[in-house]
Amino acid sequence: MKNPHLTTYESHPSSFRDNSGEVFKEGNRLYRGINKSYKEDYDNLFNSGLYQHLVDKKLLINHQEIIFTEKNSFYKVLEPEFLPFISYASEWSFSMLRDAALLTLNIQKTALSYNMVLKDASVYNIQFKHGKPIFIDLLSFESYKQGTPWQAYGQFCRHFLAPLALMSYTDVSLNKLFITCLDGIPLDLASKLLPLKAKFRIGLYIHLFLHSNISNKYNNKRINSSRLKGISKQTLINLADNLVDTTKSVKWQPKGTEWADYYDRSTEESYLDKKRKIISEWLDSRRFESILDIGANDGEFSILASTKTDMVYSFDIDPACVDINYKSLKINKVKNIYPLLIDFANPTPSYGWANKERDALLNRVKPELVMSLAVIHHLRITAGIPLQKQASIFSKLCNFLIIEFVSKHDDKVITLLQNRHDIFEDYEEDSFEEIFQENFEILDKKIVSPSSRILYFLKRK
Repeated sequence: MKNPHLTTYESHPSSFRDNSGEVFKEGNRLYRGINKSYKEDYDNLFNSGLYQHLVDKKLLINHQEIIFTEKNSFYKVLEPEFLPFISYASEWSFSMLRDAALLTLNIQKTALSYNMVLKDASVYNIQFKHGKPIFIDLLSFESYKQGTPWQAYGQFCRHFLAPLALMSYTDVSLNKLFITCLDGIPLDLASKLLPLKAKFRIGLYIHLFLHSNISNKYNNKRINSSRLKGISKQTLINLADNLVDTTKSVKWQPKGTEWADYYDRSTEESYLDKKRKIISEWLDSRRFESILDIGANDGEFSILASTKTDMVYSFDIDPACVDINYKSLKINKVKNIYPLLIDFANPTPSYGWANKERDALLNRVKPELVMSLAVIHHLRITAGIPLQKQASIFSKLCNFLIIEFVSKHDDKVITLLQNRHDIFEDYEEDSFEEIFQENFEILDKKIVSPSSRILYFLKRK
């Protein structure tokens, strides 16, 4: 038992939603206070052996009980295992969200075997650690009561099954709805957006379409509680099994997009070899605690960076790239790369109550080095972001920057400029250097032969 002698604390902006406890922090350390009203369920979680089983199986983060010296109403105070990065479902690829759904159902079935149950099935209960999803909310468990239904069933469908179905059948980018639908995708909305063929999948029909119709029918109406009595534990296990089968049946196959196979089709191996060698030398020049790879594509240079640092954020705008990257990292058991679906021209904002429940991406990402490889022309020409603003945000984000300048003579830039006027007067090599040197010092500069692309190694002034 630790004793940090805490005296003051700051509540987390999202913890007000849970009546069983409170998440708070002091300095950079995070804590979870357990309210006395949750005492019985908390004791059952530990005494039953469920907590230790989940921790041992690496399904739940570990917690350390501490002594909290401030006068308060907490029954216990715990310090959860530190997670270096927090992400949200709007930033996950399809396979990441599906793995998170299957983890939730696995925990529900395991809890039932210990005579407990998940009282909520929120997507915010899941984070990623060492390339795999892990459960983080200790207060999501309650003692199983004979004859009661699974009260988190509707939430699971809104938070997992509905968005997965929409990503599979309608558009893979619809997980962005999480930003405006904080409690998951409403089932009536999902039913309207899903194509007719989704109805012919029996699991989706039952858990989304029929579920939505029944919910609408009984909305704001009192349900005869006697109808819900007599639901056995086996019924809940069968429900979880059926949800597992339905979740596994929902699939999305990443297809070759313009950028998913960018390197395979548009570059020569000699260019890539030269690029790898230059970047590797710069990464070896000093120790970087964390690296952000913007426009990571399928993660090739994130993998290179992962051998030189403790942590790599691997971001790309292409859903196929991110999904391929994530699945490759799982197969190869790479533990220090965090692949996310991010449009750097429009990063995740703060949202939720008072715009504080979910933190903005740029507040969560703290890289020492940023790699922006073959991205600058997209930001300038496609997104219309001036070089001055790009240099400014990079200078606020990192101490070191590896950036690749792709000239207007490059085939990729020529393609971007098709059917549009070239109004990008600042997008020239001399202008680029002049603008970026307002914020950065050029440590090194190399042409990536046989192309005309230029790599720069910069240090913030």
